[in-house]
Amino acid sequence: MFSKSKINEPGAKADETSKPAMPERKPDAFKPEPASGGDFKASTPKAKPPASVLSSDLHMTGNIKTTGDVQIDCTVEGDIRAHLLTIGEGATVKGEVIADDVVINGRIVGRVRGLKVRLTSTARVEGDIIHKTIAIESGAHFEGSVQRQDDPLNAKSGAAPKPQQAAGTAQKA
Repeated sequence: MFSKSKINEPGAKADETSKPAMPERKPDAFKPEPASGGDFKASTPKAKPPASVLSSDLHMTGNIKTTGDVQIDCTVEGDIRAHLLTIGEGATVKGEVIADDVVINGRIVGRVRGLKVRLTSTARVEGDIIHKTIAIESGAHFEGSVQRQDDPLNAKSGAAPKPQQAAGTAQKA
């Protein structure tokens, strides 16, 4: 009579009050499905992040170090180390460049070290290039020496490379 439960209220049904607030969860509802062969996949591979881009309106002083990809479209006064480094047409880098892959469309004043180095027709490099493989397109401007090394990324930076090519501009053969 003095109870606050809805059971005793007129019009309330006994089965309405016994219903749970949330629907029941089936115990097997969230089990992962096995892949072919009955094995579970450990994890999906992570997508490679996009390249970091330094836009043309920047003027940066300082070193850049990353294990990822970088596209430089601005002026950088400092050393750069990356996995894939792309120097844009309007970019200028004054410092040492070290990367697995280096694509030069703009200007570098300083040493370049890379497993693969590519100077496009718009490239201007004033400094030595230490590489494992190199490609120089017709029209590229290069002043310095070239040295091939099996491991150019870990070579001592103080050692002077043996010149293999004189200064000049690449011409069509």
